Amino acid sequence: MSNSNPTKLIQSHAQVLLFPREGKPFLAPNEWQVWDVQDESGLPAEYANSKVLVPFTWWRSQLDSRHEGSDVLTKAKKGQIGVWFAADDDILQHAELIESGKQYWPLVAAYFPLFRDGRSFSTAALLRDRLGWDKEIRMIGDVLIDQLLQGARVGFDSFALRHDQNLDVALKQFDLFTVTTQNSWRGKRSLLAIS
Repeated sequence: MSNSNPTKLIQSHAQVLLFPREGKPFLAPNEWQVWDVQDESGLPAEYANSKVLVPFTWWRSQLDSRHEGSDVLTKAKKGQIGVWFAADDDILQHAELIESGKQYWPLVAAYFPLFRDGRSFSTAALLRDRLGWDKEIRMIGDVLIDQLLQGARVGFDSFALRHDQNLDVALKQFDLFTVTTQNSWRGKRSLLAIS
């Protein structure tokens, strides 16, 4: 099963799994809708009063538009807009725009079009390590339980799993290993005592 349409993946999510860097994983209500815009149009009226993740490419186009940009910025200043990055978005090329987005976006997401496509792991790592993003980063798309540990290590702290995944099982994934052999966004590797 693969999911190419992020809108269908997120709108029906009642809960997401949150795993703060310094905390324990837990389930929380999903407050965010994902909009998968197909053209350069403005934000649909159905999102007027809700929090919405918009494609990063659309955000860029709206800032270039004098007519639409002001409405988008007004909503963004209320903390109601975040962006999601496609797997092939070159975020380093837009480092300045992402830096300016830190003042507006309470949440960003990286989209996994297929379970086998791991490019969005790099998006999270780059956001954390090179671009200094310190707010929530959510995995969206074809997200399976098998990806959670790797996602948590590179910088994701929020997970919208594919609909057929069991959230109770997902919560237990983070307790599978008590020893880590590599440094990660969450901390340094375990020190093993040799006696």
